[in-house]
Amino acid sequence: MILGIGIAVAILVLFGLDRLALATERRGWIYYRHRRASPGGVGNALLEVQALIEPRVRATVEARQEPAAPGETAADPPSPGRNRAPRRTR
Repeated sequence: MILGIGIAVAILVLFGLDRLALATERRGWIYYRHRRASPGGVGNALLEVQALIEPRVRATVEARQEPAAPGETAADPPSPGRNRAPRRTR
């Protein structure tokens, strides 16, 4: 009898947590079931951390964050001189 009550309480708690998570997802606070996080978000964050450790990665980070020129789409080839890593001096 006690086991049955425990299982019923556990199911109710899990159902309540599911409803709470769905409500917070509707408000935009978390990604839970219906919306997915952008796949590049974690990669960009890790790239920022790597840029702190390795300064030469900074050019890659800046190229990803640089907005496209007006009239340019992602399918267009890059303009000459854009998105190039700075030259190193010896």
